[in-house]
Amino acid sequence: MHVLVLGATGYVGGRVVPELLAAGHTVRCAVRLPAKLDGRAWRDRIEVVRGDVTDRASMDAASAGIDAILFLVHAMDGMPDFAAREAEGARTVRDAAAAAGVERIVYLGGLGDADDRLSAHLRSRQEVGRILAEGPVPVTELRAGVVIGSGSVSFEMLRHLTEVLPVMTTPRWVATRTQPIAVRDVLRMLVGVLEVEEAAGRVLEIGGPDVLTFAEMMQRYAAIAGLRRRIIIRVPVLSPRLSSLWVGLVTPLPTGVARPLVDSLVNEVVVRDDAARRLVPFERTSFDDAVRLALRRIQDLNVETTWASAGGADRVPYDAAATPSPADPDWAGGTILRDVRRTRCAAPPERLFDAVTSLGGTRGYHTPRFLWVLRGGIDKMVGGIGLGRGRRHPQKLAVGEPVDFWRVEALERPAGDRDGLLRLRAEMKVPGEAWLEFRIRPSEDGACVLEQQARFHPRGLWGRVYWYGLSPIHSFMFPRMARRIARDAEDLAGRLVD
Repeated sequence: MHVLVLGATGYVGGRVVPELLAAGHTVRCAVRLPAKLDGRAWRDRIEVVRGDVTDRASMDAASAGIDAILFLVHAMDGMPDFAAREAEGARTVRDAAAAAGVERIVYLGGLGDADDRLSAHLRSRQEVGRILAEGPVPVTELRAGVVIGSGSVSFEMLRHLTEVLPVMTTPRWVATRTQPIAVRDVLRMLVGVLEVEEAAGRVLEIGGPDVLTFAEMMQRYAAIAGLRRRIIIRVPVLSPRLSSLWVGLVTPLPTGVARPLVDSLVNEVVVRDDAARRLVPFERTSFDDAVRLALRRIQDLNVETTWASAGGADRVPYDAAATPSPADPDWAGGTILRDVRRTRCAAPPERLFDAVTSLGGTRGYHTPRFLWVLRGGIDKMVGGIGLGRGRRHPQKLAVGEPVDFWRVEALERPAGDRDGLLRLRAEMKVPGEAWLEFRIRPSEDGACVLEQQARFHPRGLWGRVYWYGLSPIHSFMFPRMARRIARDAEDLAGRLVD
């Protein structure tokens, strides 16, 4: 089949594409920023078009000649009105699919009994399914609960809560039953139902073989990870809001993402109908095996996608036409405050690029780590994302990937006379827009120059107070960072020669 994947830059979408290719399907991906797929191993085997699920013209173009659409877009990104945005996207895709003569839509939604006063998150998930099904194109809606896999939002919450807190006071939702499913089983179902005619026009509930409470999942995770049994004390006074603040402080999840997730844990999400097992039969992965596989991938640095994969570089919170960008010329208007450092490096440009793209995560930024930890902690306390996201791989980067509280906005490897470039856009809470940019300029003697720029577009008076208040710290940190990056590149070049 000719399959259109919507949400290919997300957690599940980024993993289902190679599975579709392995099954013999032809794949087209519609994404807002095509460059975000450039680093994928399967990029040259698919067609990529620019598209947004809320833009009818782009969806009409993306749907032309398509047999089936995989709708894997999810707007739970911590921004307001996610339910309205999800509904708008569903209506647009539904109508575009009908106009293009698409034969099938497959949608990944959420488990939950409609009579159980569903959370806003689960209610929106099911509303999207209903909107899609209102059109003439048959819809297969797969409803899943907690997805267990390396980098999934549910797994990262489970992992960090269990590893960080040997003793914890927990709200009542830790006793709610859920039926977790391994991400590999979700992928098998998404691909499998495409070839099962009986799956068309149906809602199919999917889950693994285990029904567990969140508390039981934490205890089983602890046992698998070699941790002591956790002491879990249930208290009745932790509201969902307080719970999400607590989850936001302890885990990499920002509070805006943790809140709808925590709200959903109040609802029991178990499979009531096993039709999916009959239509696409295979042995489901147990919870314990799913955790082991996820931990192995993390240890092997083989995490393909994470919960933070989507969003970021292709989402601009302010008017793009009115907001200055680091790529704008100086005469383009707007206030951009800069801290520029230039350092000569004796290493080849390729080695300097490798040193630059290794920043962040456990490696840090070649400056006192406590300053970054402090900044991340402050960001967490005001509802930001903090430092906890880390990075997917210690050396490899791609456009759109998160690096701590930054996101990769531009990435160009040096080649010949072409400059190398890494531009990170800040996603922490700041009174303005901030970037950290590294440009590698080759020189004639085989060495190069590192131009490091911190750029800030202040918003009002507080933006300027923020920038100038941090200037003394910047004057200490940024020169040191540039020198240490250059030294790292020279050390790396020397090791490769040896």
